[in-house]
Amino acid sequence: MKRFIGFIGLLFFIFLIVFTSCSDPLIKKAMSGDAEAQYLVGKSYYDGKGVKQDYNEAFRWFKASAEQGNVQAKNALGVCYEKGQGVKQDYDEAVHWYKAAAEQGHTIAQNNLGGCYLYRTGVIKDYNEAVRWFKIAAEKGNADAQCSLAWCYSNGYGVKRDYNEAFRWYKAAADQGYKIGQYNIGLFYKDGKGVKQDYNKAVRYLRAAAKKGYANAQFILGDCYYFGQGVKQDYKKAFRWYKAAAEQGLADAQYYVGYCYHYGEGVRQDYKEAVKWYKMAAEQGHSYAQCNLGLSYSNGLGVKKDNNEAFRWYKAAAEQGDACGFFNIGVCYQNGEVVKQDYKEAYYWYLIAYLNGYTYAEQNIYLIENILTDQQKQEVQKRVNEWFKTHPKE
Repeated sequence: MKRFIGFIGLLFFIFLIVFTSCSDPLIKKAMSGDAEAQYLVGKSYYDGKGVKQDYNEAFRWFKASAEQGNVQAKNALGVCYEKGQGVKQDYDEAVHWYKAAAEQGHTIAQNNLGGCYLYRTGVIKDYNEAVRWFKIAAEKGNADAQCSLAWCYSNGYGVKRDYNEAFRWYKAAADQGYKIGQYNIGLFYKDGKGVKQDYNKAVRYLRAAAKKGYANAQFILGDCYYFGQGVKQDYKKAFRWYKAAAEQGLADAQYYVGYCYHYGEGVRQDYKEAVKWYKMAAEQGHSYAQCNLGLSYSNGLGVKKDNNEAFRWYKAAAEQGDACGFFNIGVCYQNGEVVKQDYKEAYYWYLIAYLNGYTYAEQNIYLIENILTDQQKQEVQKRVNEWFKTHPKE
């Protein structure tokens, strides 16, 4: 009996510890059925603020609050169902709760519901309906929705493509200090979309987003420094911004960090570091990185020479339509590296590379043509034509 009482006492003590950081009045209100307090307790559990993060507890409190009509809890419940946090993932339920909150005027839920229609999450894909919800929220000043609506105008989803309108909505978000809006306005100024091209303004907006830690903006700002667009060309600053984005996992940036290390641009040349960053990007499916990683293995730069690994990465790049990958597979067949020497096969891959814009293949093509018979060349050309039938140029 004493053990039982002691166990109950321990549970009560743990209960008190769990709620130590949540004010006693808030817990009391939540437990007495106050919907707003229930939502706030759920949010504490969801964010892990004041208590250990616990999606199951968050979901329980959100549900209690949502069932009493709390609009913020309804949206939060939709997020839990969409992401499978604290409950089994259920897109239908996510849409149900997003819609319930959206119809009460909750702008975040309206944007989330628009996203469901855009990406066919729990509903039939409907671009018009997506735009309708994005616009409702955007007109109320929701920066996320303004960017979503701008994206639809930029790509012609649910509305006629209109870069001017896209620029207007991205600008509305940027004017609120929203980093995604700032990033896209930077891109529009850089590319001259919906506005006159202006590299100086592009850099200003990109830098604002980059300083807020937005990886895409950091990467493009790195490009501006690398190519001297809107700023004085500076490889060191380019490298610094590429690395900031790369450390957040952006594959494009990881590739360029590898490239800078490979060629010693903005940083001391270091082939091992180049391989490290190429590999990170390559494993995310970045075709340029896959090809350069293959070349590193082929030449033994920063890694032990390994023609098998080289061929594997060339093949991975080629499977994504990378012309450099095609070319290097041709080199392998021409030289008999990893694969049996086969001039016809080399000629096949060189032609595909050249016709995909890899002009370096031209000289190799001429060399092989002097070896093959007319019949062999015709047979290869037929295969190349078949390849392009199934891989049309964009």
